[in-house]
Amino acid sequence: MTDQFRQADAPEDVDLDKLNEIVAEADTGGRKPTGLAAYLVMAVSLAWSLFQLWYSSPIPYILGFGVVSDGIARAIHLSFALFLALVTFPAFKSSSRSRVPLPDWVLAVAGAAAALYLVIFYSDIAARPGLPTTPDLIISIVGIVVLMEAARRAVGPAITVIAGLMLVYIFVGPYMPGLLAHKGATMSRAASQMWLTSEGVFGVALGVSTNVVFMFVLFGTLLERAGAGGYFILLAFSILGKYRGGPAKAGVVASGLTGMISGSSIANVVTTGTFTIPLMKRVGYTPVKAGAIECAAGVNGQIMPPVMGAAAFLIAEYVGISYAEVVKHAFFPALLTYGSLFYIVDIEAMKMGLKGLPSRSRHPALQGAMRSLMGICAFVILAGLIYYGIGWTKTVFGSAATWMIVAALVVVYVGLVAYRAKHPDLPLESLKGDIREIPHFGETARTGLHFLLPVVLLIWCLMVEELSPGLSAFWGSAALMALVVTQRPLTAFFRKERQLAPRWREGFIDLIEGLSAAARNMTTVGIATATAGIIVGTVLLTGVGLVMTELVEFISAGSFMVMLLFTAVICLILGMGMPTTASYVVVATLMAPVMVNLAAQNDLAVPLVAVHLFVFYFGLMADVTPPVGLAAYAAAAISGADPVKTGFQGFKYEIRTGLLPFIFIFNNGLLMIDLQGPLDFVLVVGTSALAMIAFVAATQNWFLVRNRWYEAIALLLICFTLFRPGYWLDLVDEPFVEKPVSQLNRTVDATPAGQAVRLRLKTVNINGDEIEKLVRLDLAEGKNATERLENAGLSVSELGDTMTVGIVRLGSQAAKFGLQPGDEITGVMVPNNRPSRYWFVLPALCLFGLVFWLQRRRKRAGLPVGAAP
Repeated sequence: MTDQFRQADAPEDVDLDKLNEIVAEADTGGRKPTGLAAYLVMAVSLAWSLFQLWYSSPIPYILGFGVVSDGIARAIHLSFALFLALVTFPAFKSSSRSRVPLPDWVLAVAGAAAALYLVIFYSDIAARPGLPTTPDLIISIVGIVVLMEAARRAVGPAITVIAGLMLVYIFVGPYMPGLLAHKGATMSRAASQMWLTSEGVFGVALGVSTNVVFMFVLFGTLLERAGAGGYFILLAFSILGKYRGGPAKAGVVASGLTGMISGSSIANVVTTGTFTIPLMKRVGYTPVKAGAIECAAGVNGQIMPPVMGAAAFLIAEYVGISYAEVVKHAFFPALLTYGSLFYIVDIEAMKMGLKGLPSRSRHPALQGAMRSLMGICAFVILAGLIYYGIGWTKTVFGSAATWMIVAALVVVYVGLVAYRAKHPDLPLESLKGDIREIPHFGETARTGLHFLLPVVLLIWCLMVEELSPGLSAFWGSAALMALVVTQRPLTAFFRKERQLAPRWREGFIDLIEGLSAAARNMTTVGIATATAGIIVGTVLLTGVGLVMTELVEFISAGSFMVMLLFTAVICLILGMGMPTTASYVVVATLMAPVMVNLAAQNDLAVPLVAVHLFVFYFGLMADVTPPVGLAAYAAAAISGADPVKTGFQGFKYEIRTGLLPFIFIFNNGLLMIDLQGPLDFVLVVGTSALAMIAFVAATQNWFLVRNRWYEAIALLLICFTLFRPGYWLDLVDEPFVEKPVSQLNRTVDATPAGQAVRLRLKTVNINGDEIEKLVRLDLAEGKNATERLENAGLSVSELGDTMTVGIVRLGSQAAKFGLQPGDEITGVMVPNNRPSRYWFVLPALCLFGLVFWLQRRRKRAGLPVGAAP
């Protein structure tokens, strides 16, 4: 223990064993085998990680040996996941946690063998598509049954029940009434669809898990193993702990930092909550509110790029855009969400008159804020210097620049470790400790600067080099593996310790445990994405997606707002008890196409990424929604509060997160879509930030003092106007005007790359009724209008004055919007020449200023904090 922290016994005993059990039950398996079984589980886990590293690396292509095809890699990936799930997740609550029963061994081997069957007989199966043999059918049925059991154990009953109902629906289709009826399928057809093709279990979701998600989970696990998780927590405390409600604010920031690389909201809550919740209670937060704040912060970590609970990669795959574009679209809403939670925490502290923790630093608040800002600016400047420096070296030295950069990173790493070695280590293991004094920011920051190097390398590969996410994560993980092994012996060397061998041994043990832990963390994700493939396969086989559209349209009576609310509720229900990845796959498969179709029929051209983020947000909010919210149970286990009350309070805090999807459906600017230059960007950011402040102040019934009823209404009106200034303008002047279809080519040619063209079409729905709909197609560069439309997946046939859809490319934008050959294009929508929508911001700001003045006057009048006016 260093003199940097003064700690005493914790004011309460946090049961770390119980917390670890909660995380294990949800993420890694509640069973801890002993003896030979323990070594076998570790060996299989380690083998899985090593296989994924080999598969993701460029080494097989360099050597021309061991190249694994995508289909085979998915089967191997699932075989590992099935084996570990059935060995490490007990069948029942009464099952042994230390011994693996014989039936579990049998199921584990059967599941792995069913997946590996596709590897062994890959060529034979590919040679007879759609003609499964008897062994194929037996293996397929065994594989699906074992997968369902693994899903029940590892993921939970929710996704298992949904997948089971989908399988039943395949066979009972001919006996279903009305819209639900379909022609059904034979056992041979269903088994082949689900297990032997890439349209079922081994589909897109499992492919993303294999190609991308594993490597990012490995990256996050190794970063945590290296000590970065505790470093981020203590760094947040050093910056914010001394301010009003400081532990809660630090918890929000720490959860955001750890959530950026975490794939589990529950693990995020436990990682930061064990440290922050007891301190929140000590400064005055109630157990319910302390747990709810950490619960909301932990769940929101899953919407923070770059990982987003691994859903970012699935969104990119489903929408058909690059990973970098997903990050661009998701980043600002995530910042709004965390910024607003930070404000909620401050309001709660104001209401209760809370203070921060004592600090040895005597810098005034403004100076502390400026120091933090300068630290951020310095990092940005450093990133800029690296960017232009690398660009210069590439120009001058060509391919040799890569090795120069690697050498420079090594030198910087050694230098940072040497600098760190001059100072005491942070007490990262003392998560049960009760901090009596806030650490100094500089003393804290300098001990973990080397953790940033792999993160910088990862972001560089993703955003600058534009490597694939999987390859980027490989290079980041490779750097982290080197860091985990070398940081202990290097630190000991610079501290002039004589015995370095034990430090090297500790480093290699950390690496092996990190690789094994990553595979254990991936077990749930692998099983969840494979099981979600059953749902996807059923939708493709039966056409139930069109039925969902008709059903939701009927229930909503044609109202788009009612449809959005109904979809949000369905996403909350579907997401209950599921991990982030599985929740997104389910809601994206069942509900995203529904939203796209109904929006188009309601004359609203919604970007695909907005729809997918909408369902993702509400599927994720299930983690905090009682009575099933798993994150709420984890937070309550730390705070000692009732988990249902914690869930309801956390859900109240999460209302602001639920608001954003409704906003960016109508105001795409929040997703950085359709912005008209730098000024538009500044106005969107500024008005959105003020709108969120107004919304939080209204829903928390507190701005500077407690709101009066008319002030709360005024704040909600301000929020609506700032978020959607175009709404009022749309009432008097349409945003788009329709041009004749003859101007289609001219309009497409005039549309800048990255912008969208809006088409009005006539088509036929499932009932044979003719309907009109509006779709938007994002246009890329192209020589002419025809090529640009083809890049969007659409060819147009012209006959006289009539234009119809010709060929629609499978998987393209046009296909995702439901365009079909033969649809008639009736018009082209172009922006209307009208005044700026931001004129309506001015009265909203004036009203905001009035509310501020009224409350400031009451506050100066000496009204007690929290008293009713």
